[in-house]
Amino acid sequence: MESVWDYPRPPRVERAAARVTIVHAGQVIVDSDRCLRVLETSHPPVYYVPRDDIADGVLQPGDGRSHCEFKGVASYWDLAVGDSRVPRAGWSYERPAPGYAELAGAVAFYPSRAGECRVGGELVRAQEGDFYGGWITADIVGPFKGGPGTAGW
Repeated sequence: MESVWDYPRPPRVERAAARVTIVHAGQVIVDSDRCLRVLETSHPPVYYVPRDDIADGVLQPGDGRSHCEFKGVASYWDLAVGDSRVPRAGWSYERPAPGYAELAGAVAFYPSRAGECRVGGELVRAQEGDFYGGWITADIVGPFKGGPGTAGW
């Protein structure tokens, strides 16, 4: 078991040991064994997929930007598969802050917006809330930041 309270702050980036897959609107959009995961105190892991491992044509630039005190400015991506378009389904750091350069060229997906997300074949549960994009599997324990009443943690 991994407790999110054992994760560091500032966050750590590490290679994911398991294969990551995402199926959206019946199409496999990600099948990768080259993902990174970001681990930060109180948050489930966030998986970053190398852009080369994302199906061609499914990402469209989305609206808005946000700022992470550690990783820098995030750009958002819409997911477009067939007739399905999901605004801000993922985000990336195109020019990450020092210490996070390995995230350049990778996209993180919100599991609540991207369809069926799996790690090592296990269907993930999305972190609560509409800002954080953590992926919860059976071996990750909280409590997790993101739900009602957790903003001040």
